Amino acid sequence: MMEKTKKIKLFIGLSYLTLIIIFLFLFFSKFSLQEITSYDFIRNNRLYFDEIKSSNLFLVSIIFLLFTILWVFPFLGFGSPIALIGGFILGKWIGTLIVVLGLSIGATFLYIFGNYFLKDFIREKFLNRFQKLENKFKNSEFIYLLIYRFIGGVPWQLSCLLPTLFNVKISNFFFATLIGIIPQIFLSVSIGDGLEKIIQDNAQIPKITDVIFSPDIYIPILAFIFLVLITIFFRKLFYKN
Repeated sequence: MMEKTKKIKLFIGLSYLTLIIIFLFLFFSKFSLQEITSYDFIRNNRLYFDEIKSSNLFLVSIIFLLFTILWVFPFLGFGSPIALIGGFILGKWIGTLIVVLGLSIGATFLYIFGNYFLKDFIREKFLNRFQKLENKFKNSEFIYLLIYRFIGGVPWQLSCLLPTLFNVKISNFFFATLIGIIPQIFLSVSIGDGLEKIIQDNAQIPKITDVIFSPDIYIPILAFIFLVLITIFFRKLFYKN
């Protein structure tokens, strides 16, 4: 079994590396590093995405939803970057809806994959560390999954795999993820939406102070910090012996 797990891990790692290399090659064959880091490039592409969104919002939303799902599985990306991009392209409300749905579907696919192919490996590596949660999940699986998703504290990819320790239902995993990640994703998307508005209003690159003290930026940042403090408090209670 360990030999099989090692082969699966090697296959996943090589596949992931190959996909990243192909993507980077195709991307940088079209754009230079200097271009993508310039303010004009960002602003012009904001206008490009805005025009596409205005002409066919549904199509853009579906494409971004599929991209978000792939971002989680098989690309093993985490939530913050995709949430910022979602807010930048789709706006606060639609961006939150699409990103939360995409991350939840992708996370569920990753959980199913882990449940079938990595379960023994995960139990060997993490069961002793998280065994104290087993009774909690048995007593009220959905509620504790919801709390687990809300408080975070575990890297995104690992957080999708750890519930394999407790044999949680796929439906409970999906809906707990869908609801539990809404607060932090909404705040991240709001920051992305705020950055889009700042770029829209400034033909030249704005000062860092103008960005930080913009209500569209500092309000969601302060709310995010407050959310982090709350989750730290609940995290200590949740993982307490």
